[in-house]
Amino acid sequence: MRLAIITGAIALAILGTAFSSFYTIDQGQRGILLTNGAYTSNEDPGLHFKAPFFQSVVKLSTQQQTAYWGFENERPIMEAYSRDQQAAKMLVSVTYHVPVDQVEQVYAQYGSLAVLEERTVARVAPQTIKTVFGQYDAVSVIQSRSKFNAEVSKAVIDSVSGPVVIDAVQIENIDFSDAYEQAVEARMTAQVEVQKQDQNLLQEKIKAEIAVTQARGRADSVKAEADANAYKVKAEGVAQADAIKARAAALGANPLLVQLTQAERWNGQLPATMIPGGAVPLLNLQ
Repeated sequence: MRLAIITGAIALAILGTAFSSFYTIDQGQRGILLTNGAYTSNEDPGLHFKAPFFQSVVKLSTQQQTAYWGFENERPIMEAYSRDQQAAKMLVSVTYHVPVDQVEQVYAQYGSLAVLEERTVARVAPQTIKTVFGQYDAVSVIQSRSKFNAEVSKAVIDSVSGPVVIDAVQIENIDFSDAYEQAVEARMTAQVEVQKQDQNLLQEKIKAEIAVTQARGRADSVKAEADANAYKVKAEGVAQADAIKARAAALGANPLLVQLTQAERWNGQLPATMIPGGAVPLLNLQ
């Protein structure tokens, strides 16, 4: 009986050892195979075998990881000051991953992803973001949000060094003090009102210019009509004067033309009364 128990225990131990010799690496992970604590090899996703008791495996994720800083969910507060000394709290996320070919370096230098994040991303990113933020006025960082985000991303990517790749940096929220936000809102309202007044002034100016143009057009039309009438009168007067001048010249050259004209216009009737001794009109008996 005792022998059977011992034999069964040995069999179970052998089976347990055999099963523990096999392990799997999931997709999105890489394995570090250690022999007596020393690095042996990198293991790709799939089923693998290791020597019992002497070898062990450490699994490291190569998928994207995200580190957060901000004022929500008890995260470390990231507070920064703008160039015009306005305090702001920011909610920031940095997404990164470990390159497959640098898994061994990550384990050798840091031992885990948590330590890697703390010593590379978390140590550099917040200070870099604060530095970039300090180059902006509070108003300009709001108005040029996309430019600010781009500069922050580039600065963090350039600053973080080590076996890690920064995939994205997001400034998810910027929260200024209530007093400052109210002041900004009041200033923006005043600017909108000024723009509205400028627009109204521009419209009135355009209307006035249209009215002036129309009046000038009417005046030009009246002037043109008056000039035309004056020219017409002048032309008629000149023509009439020329006709009179020509007629006078013709009469001076031919005195009998007067009598001819009188004769042409006489209706053949003699005057009803005549002055004694007067001559009969148009009759020259000689």
